[in-house]
Amino acid sequence: MHHSAAPADPPLLASRLIPDGAGLARTLLARAPVLELEWTWRQRSRFEARDSQGRRIAVLLPRGSVMRDGDVLVLTDGGLLCVRAAVEPLLKVTTCPEHGTPLDLLRAAYHLGNRHVALQLHADHLKLERDHVLADLLRQMHLTVTEVDEPFEPEFGAYGGPAHHRHDGHVHPTDDHPHHGQP
Repeated sequence: MHHSAAPADPPLLASRLIPDGAGLARTLLARAPVLELEWTWRQRSRFEARDSQGRRIAVLLPRGSVMRDGDVLVLTDGGLLCVRAAVEPLLKVTTCPEHGTPLDLLRAAYHLGNRHVALQLHADHLKLERDHVLADLLRQMHLTVTEVDEPFEPEFGAYGGPAHHRHDGHVHPTDDHPHHGQP
């Protein structure tokens, strides 16, 4: 007697992205399954993954879409998936505690930006994907480089990214507007 393998269930389709879950009740999102992805995957608009419930998810977003931690994917069946930045291997760059200045971090950000390196910026440190060549360069600049495993949320480049940006949990459409009290 010949038994054929049962066909796999087709993946659920996620084809819409809601930045930061805007307009959705936090209690609803707290119950939603999670799609945890590293930065490399959150930059892709077409791929397949498994959510926190083990379900196959086919992500099919408009080309150029980028998912950020806190965004919400809408499934074609009406379900929701919360996007989370997965922990990944990174470099954390800080100034030398003995003789460093904040200018050292600015200089490092400038040099890394010239190399089109994705950077997560903080007032007291930078984060980037692990790269031993860049780690050596940064150490030569007298910066402290530490390997960490953390979520990664790099800045968007000046010429790319979605048509919105975020501040302290709220979203602004991209336009010219007064910015934190500045003209």
